[in-house]
Amino acid sequence: MKKVLLFVILFGCTFLAQSQTKNKNAKHSFEVNGNCDQCQKRIQKAAFSVSGVKMAMWDIETHQMTVIINEEKCELLAVKQAIAKVGHDSDEVKAPDEVYQNLHGCCLYERVK
Repeated sequence: MKKVLLFVILFGCTFLAQSQTKNKNAKHSFEVNGNCDQCQKRIQKAAFSVSGVKMAMWDIETHQMTVIINEEKCELLAVKQAIAKVGHDSDEVKAPDEVYQNLHGCCLYERVK
């Protein structure tokens, strides 16, 4: 009985340790508001400013941001916060009003209230 219990405990610990490993090439997609090439450059540059971002592409037509991140070095929320700091809203993080207002006229997208 003791051997069975010990086996169950060891198996459980092994399973928990494996489930907590973070993905070094995690791909995520989310919406980011913007309008033009200037927005695209600003958004992608902001994403790459976060340590652990391996790839960042924002599509002008669909407003979809696709990133590949090392989850051992950063979290997706940090990427969204960096993008918001340069004036672009995402699904979770809204840019500060004063930063948004300072964007170039062609970059002022319609904000959802």
